[in-house]
Amino acid sequence: MGASVLIGIRITFLVIILVLYLVQRLRIDGRMRQIVQIIVIIIGIVSLLKYLAVW
Repeated sequence: MGASVLIGIRITFLVIILVLYLVQRLRIDGRMRQIVQIIVIIIGIVSLLKYLAVW
């Protein structure tokens, strides 16, 4: 793996953590917050898989 791939993976991982943190700060009910967190995690996993050239 090249350095650019590792940097991209780290940036993606940090963005996922940041978005999950911001979702926790929102004033929405627990059920909606869970749904948003699951969507963010799925999008993050898909983008990480792209970096790892699975697709």
